[in-house]
Amino acid sequence: MNKKISIFALITILITGIVSMSASKQTVKAEDLPIICLGTSLTNDQKDGTLKTLTKPLNNDSYQTITIDGNDLVKYLNPSGDNFTTNSGVWSSAMIKKSASGSGINVQILDYNGHNNITKITTSQYKNAALTAGISDADIYVTSATPIDGSGALAGVYAAYAKTGENLNQAQVNAAQDEMGTLSKITKENSDKDGYSDAQLNHAVAGAKQEMGKVGNNISNSQIHDIVDKQININHLGDTINNNQKQQIINVLIEVRDSGALKNHNFKQQAASVSQGIKEHAKGIFDKINTPKNRNWFQQIWHNVTEFFGHLFGGTLVLN
Repeated sequence: MNKKISIFALITILITGIVSMSASKQTVKAEDLPIICLGTSLTNDQKDGTLKTLTKPLNNDSYQTITIDGNDLVKYLNPSGDNFTTNSGVWSSAMIKKSASGSGINVQILDYNGHNNITKITTSQYKNAALTAGISDADIYVTSATPIDGSGALAGVYAAYAKTGENLNQAQVNAAQDEMGTLSKITKENSDKDGYSDAQLNHAVAGAKQEMGKVGNNISNSQIHDIVDKQININHLGDTINNNQKQQIINVLIEVRDSGALKNHNFKQQAASVSQGIKEHAKGIFDKINTPKNRNWFQQIWHNVTEFFGHLFGGTLVLN
């Protein structure tokens, strides 16, 4: 009798365990799964190749797919000044995956069959644009089966983000697209100049956003101007960025403020994460420029002043 009870109890435990495991699997919400956005213009072979490329980082985890077409380009990109139609082709594709709170925005451009087919937009530009658009704590992967500038890839990310239940502010999306276009243009204009890199420019912009986040949504135009001046010098771009380009950066950041992006409670933290990520990704560049020899006059004087007072008071002096 006792043996029968024990066997019955064991079977009950096993069944309960199986039911519990099944229930736990069912609690995974569809909106929490990574979302892959496939361009509608891809051939079947290209779709297969794109899926293979974008799912590689998932290590066989589940995902869902959506198709991005001309309607999405019109919805998300035309308000910022683009001229897409509902019949416009879409080839660049992307995947967005939620990440842990505080992890920031991480972007990778993945090679398709051994080739980077995103010809214009850089990872740093994607990061800054995603931040401005209101995306936070996400891993974003971008690829294309054919050479393409990549400017429309974020339309898929915007659509995918909306599918997760996060509503993006169209004014922020507009600012993000204007920012991406502006920074891409400035990089193209300076690509052949010594002492310039896209990483330095985007690090300056992310740093400016971080400082803007500290002040808040009421930051003035003149404060933004001063912040841009400071960040350009910190990133050793004072001899490269001309006044017209600097004003374009200022205008973009004023648009970022006016879009309401700074009202996001974690904008400052996300900006800091983007800034750090850009610096780590381009460590060789920043290690080379951040030396005493390459500091500008103001930075060297400031360093000497803080060193002097630090020794004077018998410790390290930190001035913000």
